[in-house]
Amino acid sequence: MNKKGHVLNAVLLSIGLGYLLVPVGDLETFKTILMIGVPVTLGALFPDVDTAFGKHRKTLHNLPILLGFVAFPYVFGNLEYVWIGVLTHYVLDVAGSKRGIALFYPISKQEYGLPTGVTVSSKRADFVTAVVTVGELALAAVVVFELPQFAFELGRQLVGL
Repeated sequence: MNKKGHVLNAVLLSIGLGYLLVPVGDLETFKTILMIGVPVTLGALFPDVDTAFGKHRKTLHNLPILLGFVAFPYVFGNLEYVWIGVLTHYVLDVAGSKRGIALFYPISKQEYGLPTGVTVSSKRADFVTAVVTVGELALAAVVVFELPQFAFELGRQLVGL
């Protein structure tokens, strides 16, 4: 995907996550969208910095980089949502583009992608971006609403209630 696709994905995802977390649609929802949206959008753009140096879709498109962004808030106490943008960038490149990314670089240069992708210049790129974003939001909804209930039920069973 190109920068436009990654920004579109980040903005739509931020709006969706804002409404998933604060579904009332008031000022608090808007604040949540902004609180999530700015770092998610920055994170969604970060992996493409490797177009200026290194090898695109390898140098900054891999799991060690993602793990660094996941760990960053625990070490430094900020940038809590940037990793979501980096992750969604990877998802969009794997599921939305034909080329894929080198997930295990520098250990392996092999690029992984799904057959669902289109070329960056395709007229269907925005549509594919929207479809991938809907899938990401569906997964986020499961995590936000179903996972806590599942964990609660599992805990009850473990203690015999």
